[in-house]
Amino acid sequence: MKRKRKLTDYISTLSLILLALAACAGVLHVIFIFNAEFADWFNQNVSCHVRSALATATGWIPFSLAELFVLGLPVVAALAVIIILKIIAKRKTGFLKAVLGIVSAGALIYTMFVLSVAAGYRGTGLDRKLGLEKRDVSTQELADTASLIADRLNEIYEEYGYMGYLSGVGTVRPYPHSECVEKLRTSYGSLMKQYPFISDVEAPVKILVSSDIMTYTHISGVYTFLTGEANLNTNYPYFVNVYTTAHEMSHQRGIEREDEANFVAFLVCINSDDPYIRYSGYLNMFEYLGDALYKNSSVEYGKVYSKLNPGARADLISYTKFFERYRNSKAAEVTDTVNDVYLKSQGTKGSVSYGLVVDLCVAYYRQPQS
Repeated sequence: MKRKRKLTDYISTLSLILLALAACAGVLHVIFIFNAEFADWFNQNVSCHVRSALATATGWIPFSLAELFVLGLPVVAALAVIIILKIIAKRKTGFLKAVLGIVSAGALIYTMFVLSVAAGYRGTGLDRKLGLEKRDVSTQELADTASLIADRLNEIYEEYGYMGYLSGVGTVRPYPHSECVEKLRTSYGSLMKQYPFISDVEAPVKILVSSDIMTYTHISGVYTFLTGEANLNTNYPYFVNVYTTAHEMSHQRGIEREDEANFVAFLVCINSDDPYIRYSGYLNMFEYLGDALYKNSSVEYGKVYSKLNPGARADLISYTKFFERYRNSKAAEVTDTVNDVYLKSQGTKGSVSYGLVVDLCVAYYRQPQS
C-alpha cells in the first residue's frame, strides 16, 4: 500500500518555522515602509535589544565572526554542496527538501535583518529628529560651512600644538584602537542624553585581519547585522579610522542610513573630550564639504583650503597619496554596485547617500549655535 506523503516529507519542521517567521517579518517590513512612526518605535524598543543581544553574544570573541565566515566561504559552500547531495541521494523528495532548506536559510537572514536594522532605514529622518531645516544647499553655504570647519581644525592645532606625524601615514592617533572605542563610547553616552533615539550598546569594534585586501573594495568599515559586529579596516589613515569607528558604532545604535550615520559620527567626534577624536571628526567632514564645494566652485574651494592649517592639509595630501594604490580597483566597482543596489532597496539614494551628510552638516550650522 502506497503511503500518503506528509508535508514534512518535502520540508523539515525547522524550515517551516523559519519560513513562517520570515512571512511575519515581511508584514512588519511593509508596515515600516508605510509608517515611519511605527518604524521609530520598533527601532527604539525592539531592534535595539536585538542588536545589543547580538553584539553582547559575539563581543567576547576577539576576532570578527563575519570576516571568518567570508574568508571561509569556499569551504562553507563546498560543505553545503556535499550535504545537499547526500540529502538528494537519501530520498526522492531530497532535492525539493534541499532547495527549501536553502530558501529557509535565506528566510532566517531576512528575519534577522527585519528585526535588527530594517526599521532604522524606514523611520523618521535625522533632520526631523534634530529639528534641522534640510533644503537645497547653495555654493555660498557650502563655502561658509567648510570655512567654519576649517576654523575649528585650526583652533585644535592652536590649542594643542603639534600632532604626531608620520611621513606617508599622516597624523598618528596617540593611543590604541581599544582606547579610542572607549572614548567614543563615552561620547555616545553624553550624546544619548541629548538625543534619546540613539540606543546604548556595550561592544567592541573589531579589527579586520584582511584590512589591506579589503581596502581594494574601498570599504573602511562594515556593520554586520547577523552578528551585531562593528568591524574596522585599519589600513586607512588614523583620522579616517577614528571617524569610521564612530560611524560603525552608530549603525550598532540604530542609525542605519549612511548619511545619518556619518553625521551622528561627526557629532560624536566633535563632542568628545579628546582633541584627536575632535580633529578626526572635523577633518573628515571637511573632506565631504570640500568635495561638494570643489564640484560647485574650485575657486571658492581654493579660498577655504588655503586657510586650513598646514598640518591638516598634510593629512589630506597623505591620504590622497595613500589611496592612489587602491583607487582604480575592479573589486571596488563590484562592491559599490552591490552596496548601491542594497541601499536603494532600503529606500535611500544609494551609494551617493554617504555624501548627503553635507546637507545635514550645512543645516546643522545654519541654525544658531549655543
